[in-house]
Amino acid sequence: MHTFFSTSFWTQEARRRNQAGMTLMEIMIVLAIIGALMAMLLPQIQGAMNRANMKETKIAMSQIVQAINGYQIDCQKLPASLDALSKPDADCPNWGPDPYLKKIPKDGWGHEFSYELANGAPLIKTSYKGKEITSEDLN
Repeated sequence: MHTFFSTSFWTQEARRRNQAGMTLMEIMIVLAIIGALMAMLLPQIQGAMNRANMKETKIAMSQIVQAINGYQIDCQKLPASLDALSKPDADCPNWGPDPYLKKIPKDGWGHEFSYELANGAPLIKTSYKGKEITSEDLN
């Protein structure tokens, strides 16, 4: 039995108070470790996200190329714009009945693709960080 004046009571009470919380130094060490881990992992996470966005862009370009090929087979010409793939074309009696694309996809970063006819062939383009990505890159 412990009395208020016994030394073992005071040492147990001091131990209990010391274990009740974390010191400022311990909190700072934990924050430094978390910060170091984030600094190491963030570039890898961003790289993985960019690779995923690039794959998404290539898939979207592939879908557009397939839709253009379908349009060309049905209409015997290339579309003047990407809108001709999702909206009926009055100049094409064989268009549809369903659209070639319900919605024109965007690239992996949320930007719209540009479309042009280069030497009689369709070319779909977008860019990321100054680097141009084209449908020719799919091969």
